[in-house]
Amino acid sequence: MPATPRESRAEPWWTDHRSRTLAAVGLLLVSSGLVHLPVWAVFGGAWEGPVTWRKPILFGISGGLTAISLGWVWSLLPPRRGDAWLAAATAWALFVEVFLIDLQRWRGVGSHFNRATPLDSMLFDAMGALIVAVTLVIGDLTVRLVVRRIPVASDTLLAARCGMLLLLVSCLLGIWVGMHGDARLGQGLDPTRIGAAGVPKFPHGIVIHAVQWLPAIAWAARRAGLPEPVRRSLVALAAAGSTLLLVYATAQTTLGRGRFQVGLVTTAVLAVAVACLAIPAVVTAWAWLNRRRCPPPVAG
Repeated sequence: MPATPRESRAEPWWTDHRSRTLAAVGLLLVSSGLVHLPVWAVFGGAWEGPVTWRKPILFGISGGLTAISLGWVWSLLPPRRGDAWLAAATAWALFVEVFLIDLQRWRGVGSHFNRATPLDSMLFDAMGALIVAVTLVIGDLTVRLVVRRIPVASDTLLAARCGMLLLLVSCLLGIWVGMHGDARLGQGLDPTRIGAAGVPKFPHGIVIHAVQWLPAIAWAARRAGLPEPVRRSLVALAAAGSTLLLVYATAQTTLGRGRFQVGLVTTAVLAVAVACLAIPAVVTAWAWLNRRRCPPPVAG
């Protein structure tokens, strides 16, 4: 008997024993990020800079969404010995990393590239070690997702695979950002710059959430009633657009340019990337509106 596609199963993905802790910790982290929005509104301060409420907000939301997505991906995979404890360890590694970032902001000091005191240096190194550990887990999940046969619709599988590959590249870039910045810090240089205006964290963050938006495109297209081959093509187009966004951000940074100090070639790359992402959204919205206008006939 063929395996039942995961989308058609009655149990929500977060009931998988490997996914529960990741889902719970993910919600907790997203909530912590949102809680810091009114904190920023009350205390004020710049959005950018080494000591800013932006970090608890963005790292909380981003870390939480990543944890939730990893729980979803784990639920797609066949069980393996040690999965449950590894998933829980990954969830708590993300939690501790965000907690340390929050702690440093509440102490009124920078969380990244801060070696002003032995404590600051130790916390920065701990955050780096946690991210390396999580990246290793993401790499393992990505390989399993790519090489194994997974009983899900082809568009969902493509979205998960492409999203995880882009997440893995983003995490590897994040590790490089930390190492590059730390080296520059030791030379007395700005750790957050490359060349005149390049921003190392730009390529690191540009597609880190493709693991959310690509599956969301597949889900929305399915809800709009589009057939599987069309959904797969839309996901593939969005994945290509996401990859081009990464190419654009990497080019801008390595050329020492700011995020939008564009040249002719990078402008073209950005335009194609945006189009590749916009087309699936437009097609899905159009199909959804048509479905609302002309619902399918009820059998019988």
